[in-house]
Parts: sequence; C-alpha cells; structure tokens
Amino acid sequence: MKVLFLNPPFLGKFSRSQRSPAITKSGTLYYPVWLSYAAGVMEKAGFEVKLIDAVAAVLTPKMVFRKAVEFDPRLIVIDTSTPSIYNDIKIGAALKDKLPASFIVVVGTHVSALPDETLRLNENIDAVAKGEYDYTLCDLAAALEKNGDLKNVLGISYRYDKDIISNPLRPKIDNLDEVPFVTGVYKKHLNIKDYFFAASNYPQVQLFTGRGCPFQCFFCVYPQIMHGHTYRVRSAQNVVDEFKFIRESLPYVKEIVIEDDTFTIDTGRVKQICQLLLKENKIVTWNANVRANLDLDTMQMMKAAGCRLIIVGFESADQTVLDNIQKGIQVGHMEKFFQNAKKAKLMVHAAFMAGNPGETRQTLEKTLQFSMRMLPDTVQFFPLMVYPGTKAYAWALKHKFLKTTNYGHWLTQDGLHNCFIDSGDLKAQDLVDWCDQSRRRYYLNPRYLLYKTKQMLLHPEEARRTFRAALQFRKYILRGIFK
Repeated sequence: MKVLFLNPPFLGKFSRSQRSPAITKSGTLYYPVWLSYAAGVMEKAGFEVKLIDAVAAVLTPKMVFRKAVEFDPRLIVIDTSTPSIYNDIKIGAALKDKLPASFIVVVGTHVSALPDETLRLNENIDAVAKGEYDYTLCDLAAALEKNGDLKNVLGISYRYDKDIISNPLRPKIDNLDEVPFVTGVYKKHLNIKDYFFAASNYPQVQLFTGRGCPFQCFFCVYPQIMHGHTYRVRSAQNVVDEFKFIRESLPYVKEIVIEDDTFTIDTGRVKQICQLLLKENKIVTWNANVRANLDLDTMQMMKAAGCRLIIVGFESADQTVLDNIQKGIQVGHMEKFFQNAKKAKLMVHAAFMAGNPGETRQTLEKTLQFSMRMLPDTVQFFPLMVYPGTKAYAWALKHKFLKTTNYGHWLTQDGLHNCFIDSGDLKAQDLVDWCDQSRRRYYLNPRYLLYKTKQMLLHPEEARRTFRAALQFRKYILRGIFK
C-alpha cells in the first residue's frame, strides 16, 4: 500500500511542529518531526511511503495535488495545528475530491484534543489519529488493506455512516529503540538545508531521544496531549548510534538539536550518553532542552561531549507566577543555573513568557531585569499561547480570557503569533508590546552588545551563526526604535 505523509502548504514558512505553531520572527523552521518518525515506522513495516513537506519546499496546493495524484496513495496522513486547522482540513478535503479512493487521516495536537470537532469540519476527512500515532497508522493501513473494518484500530476516531466512532487510545510506545532514526527519514525524503533553527549552527537536524515529560507546566502541549507525563527513553547506545549515523551519512550537518521536552530528566542517562560520545573519535556539536535545576557536573560532561548550547524555559522571574503555572522551580535555582552554565562554558538560550496567571506589569519588569542581569546568549519573550487540551486553555476558558475561539484568528495576517488573551489589567496588546519592547531592550543593551562582539571575535563560527540569525531578526529589533 502507498502512504502519503503531508505537511500541507500554508502561510510562508509556517512551522507546524514547534510547540507554538507560527511563522517565527527568527526565521526558524522546524522539521515535520512527528510525521517523519511515523513515516519511518511505516517504511520499516513494508509500506511504500512518500513524505512531502510543502512548507519547506514552498509548494502551492496545486503542486501538492499534482504530486499526490501522481503517487496515488491509498492512505493520506495530514499534519495539522491549531492556527492552521481550517486550512489543513480544506487541503485534506480537496485531496479526497481528487483521489476519492484514498483514506484521509489527520494528526497532531489539535485534532488529538478535539477529534469529534475536527471530523465535523468536513465530511471528506475520514479519521483522526489521536496522540502518539506512529503504530496507529500502521494498524490503520493494515485494516484498510484487509477489509476496511476499523473497529479494532486503537487510537483513532473515524466516520462511520453519519456517526463518529471513537476507539480507545493506544498505549504509548515502550521500546523507542525500535523506531527508525528520524534523520534517516530526513535524508531520504527532505532537503535538510530547507530547515533553520536560529540558536543552532546551520544546517542542523532535530531529533528526540525520549518522549513525554514528568513535569506539570500548565501550558506545555506535548506532554498533556501527545506523549504523556512519563519520560520514555531510547537507550544511550541507540542515541549515540544515531549521532554516528549523522556524522557518517550527513557530514554537512553542523549541529544536532535534541528536542526532548526535558533532555536532562535523568542525569545518569545523560552522563552515560556523554561517556559513549566521548569514546567516539569525532565529536558532533549538539544542543538540548534542559531544566533550570541542572547541576554543574552534568553540564561539564555535556560540554566535554560536544554540547554547545542549553535551551531553558524560565518563563518568569517571579516566584508566585512560577508557582501558579506549576513550574516546580525556584528563582534561586535559575540564578544558580546561570552561574553553573558560565562555569561549564555552555551558552544559554532563555525563554520567558508574558501573561501567565498572576502576571502584572511589575512581574514582567522583574523578568526583564532578571534576563538582563543573567545575560543569556539568546533570549525570547513570548506571550502566553493556549492550546485545546491544556490546563492553560481550560484556565483561559474558565475565566473568559479568550478573545476568540476562531482558530484562524490565532495568527496575524503575516502568520505570526497573535496574542488573544485579555487577563485582568493586562490586555493582549499589552503583552505583545511588552515582548517587543523587552526584545529591543535586551538585544540593544550595551552590555549584551559588548558580550556579543567579544564572542564573535573569539569564535568565528559563532559570528557566522549570529549574523545569519540577525539578518532574519533585524526588522523586529529595529522596528519602532526611532519613534
């Protein structure tokens, strides 16, 4: 059976697979990572697979339709996101019209949270695969090949006559080592140079060494909707084997991005991976998402094993706000973290949010001053975005903070994040203005400019990365500076 995996066309370089889908001001474009993992599983199971990333390849709907008709798949898997859902359903419905014998299934966080609502959007959509869908799609394809009876396919909601049937959820994958390397899928189906991550050396690849996260941050999408709160991991050797595959088969890749929600949950495993990497003759540069309580010893081992950058969601420098969002971190931990990172000579990309419960103008200023005092290498200031299925979305609904439930309004006309939460004295525009102003104040701060100048003089490779990112970002930094 032929199976088409599609990241459908939308607005410009729209990044569906990031945790808050949008066109980014930094120019970052994520790989269609979950589609790619599922495509690898399907290929391993013997299905003929085609993966099209219409966003990265800049394909129009007409171009996608032509490619789909030429391939003539029996099963079409379409990635979705909350702000692009109406567009994605429209693309799926059009494909059904052109290939009426095909079975259209949509995947992603939004449809996992709202399967029935999704299926009611258009009758041409046959099913939703909920949650972690790699093996759900294998079972679905097998059922379609046999007799089309879907009642035993775990993890789907599907259309049956005029009814919507919801099957039980599929258990999460226990043995992640059995899932093929996603970078092998990238090599076969995608152009790696189409993707960009502003904090990384270019070109880069993104992969996961584990799925799920035990922490309870109330806004975080993947643990709440897709992968659960248990951290399931690949073996250390399996991870290192993929690093070796990248080095040997994709030698032009300059950096590996470990996209686990929190790579350093188990520091013993992190150290084991680092020890195995150190045994290799060549070190591959990498970065990872970590937690703000990471210890110095682990940081130093990560640095020795090739880690260049650690990415941390601090969210706020106010303890009450941190407690309100169930962050489980103390401000003191955050300060110690920066001290340790400096000792380990690891760069830090720091992420801060605006608009969480308990936020005030005073807490926002406290957060900005904290960031300027700690001086991370790069920083993002981001208004709270809430997505169906999360505690944050339930909170916003309960308190009537949502300005709209029309998902098409969750982006600006340019495809950027559109803040749509009015909470107390802080309105949506206040949050956007604070993020814009804080970004300018941070990056144009003389202390930061001096730090960057020294870094670029001492490390030419960082100069190249900084210039590339700055070209993408400059209009958002300079906008309004002369008003």
